[in-house]
Amino acid sequence: MNWIPWILLLVALVEHLIVLPRLFERAGLPAWHGRVPGLNFVTWLKMIGRPWYWAIGLLVPGINLIMLTIMHVEAGIVHNRRSTKDQWVLGALPWYGLLDLVKSQDTQYVGPRDWSKTKKSGLREWGESILWAVVVASIVRAFVFEAFTIPTGSMEGSMLVGDYLYVSKTAYGPRVPETPFTVPFVHNVLPGGMIPSYTSWFSLPYMRLPGIRDVERYDAVVFNFPHGDTIVVDPSLAGHDYYAILRREAMNHAGGDRNAFLMDQDQHLEAARRALTKRFGLRARPMDKMENYVKRCVGLPGETLEVIDRVLHINGEPLPTPENLQFEYVVGFSEGRAFAQAYEQLGLTLLDLQQGVQASNLRQLMAYRDGFELTIALTDKEKETLENSGLTTSVVPMDHTSRRGSLDMFPNVASPEFDTWDPDQLGPILIPKAGMSVQLNERNWALYRRVIQVYEGHQAEQREDGYYIDGQKSSTYTFDHNCYWMMGDNRHRSADSRMWGFVPETHIVGRASFVWFSKQNVEQHGEAKIRWNRMFNAVER
Repeated sequence: MNWIPWILLLVALVEHLIVLPRLFERAGLPAWHGRVPGLNFVTWLKMIGRPWYWAIGLLVPGINLIMLTIMHVEAGIVHNRRSTKDQWVLGALPWYGLLDLVKSQDTQYVGPRDWSKTKKSGLREWGESILWAVVVASIVRAFVFEAFTIPTGSMEGSMLVGDYLYVSKTAYGPRVPETPFTVPFVHNVLPGGMIPSYTSWFSLPYMRLPGIRDVERYDAVVFNFPHGDTIVVDPSLAGHDYYAILRREAMNHAGGDRNAFLMDQDQHLEAARRALTKRFGLRARPMDKMENYVKRCVGLPGETLEVIDRVLHINGEPLPTPENLQFEYVVGFSEGRAFAQAYEQLGLTLLDLQQGVQASNLRQLMAYRDGFELTIALTDKEKETLENSGLTTSVVPMDHTSRRGSLDMFPNVASPEFDTWDPDQLGPILIPKAGMSVQLNERNWALYRRVIQVYEGHQAEQREDGYYIDGQKSSTYTFDHNCYWMMGDNRHRSADSRMWGFVPETHIVGRASFVWFSKQNVEQHGEAKIRWNRMFNAVER
């Protein structure tokens, strides 16, 4: 842990506790207010003639630095330090400036400057307007709502690529930003490269304000990608699962031989890590700077989830299949004209077709005179329509059993028990709930190890004589937080909890509420246009 930022922060807080009471006393305000964290900032604003709600800006990353700079400068102004030099010292060297205010015997409180008698230039008025627009927008973005764009087809059926979503942060309670020093309106990297938009040397602990309600089944939830704690520093790989990339690199190091890889995983993984570091570089990200994902919540804390023949079961009971849920089917056509009619009749897009079919060869495919097969993502209704249309020779569910035994399936370990898991067949899995205890054994260790070590921050290891949590041998573990199970509506084209496991409540950003804008492009849909009929529609549950 880097202690330097914490030491600097402690020094700043101590200085405020020492300096502010003296300044408040000079201003005729209660000196003891300066010794109460939080209240001291509100009283500080009163001293400089600013409204109390300015304190909200101190919680917003990027804006807090602007606010503190203004507050330090104006602390000098109300004590008659109004020269350009004085203001620069207080703005750039605030600790020195405040101490100098206190030490100086001739410093007197004269009150805020009367700006009503000062004529503002047009440039200054524009600057203040822009500044306050940034402040207000940043507060709204941090605590009320945020825009989110659907980048992939994992939610096709209910949410389309090119949909712009309103994400409510008040639904589940807004999180207090963990990276207080960051560039406003930028998520994790500056535009045009891989330069971080935030400082990595200081972060705050997780804290969430009260929300309107809890996460419910079938909510469309935006969350920080759990496996995004480490990224490969490359634009084409930054949003992908680092651990999956690492396993593939390690497998290559083992010559592509799965058995050889499993015989000495640690060696191959370490070699892969060194290779990725040398080739691209690796970067750790704080939680609120991980990539944002949107999936459907299908499993709640404390529930036992199982997928049997594509059907989701909760606590042993099958759930009805949502109307917009898509699965892959291998569809046979006698010729291209039949495919063209089906494509038009169902309103399919390129995203519904198998990879490799693009706008450039779609027409060629429709003109094909011989029979062929295509893999198409369909809802149950679309499948039924296609089967009854007379346009197909066969409609067969896509077989995904080839993915059994893959280390890319959760819990990403080699074990006979998990080797039967694939996207259509997995579980049962007990989803962690705060306060719930589980017995530690080989199966549970594989399922919950990352939750214990990474999401809940405990030192946990498996030794020859059992399991150790924070250095203490234990046969059980009690969870600190709730977790959820997330899956995409486009079930066979979604990287979700089936690949990387649980989403802890700490990673929840907000609820996708409605689509405020939607557009499609030629590359993904074969036609560029605005989807007027989707604008301001609620996201379906």
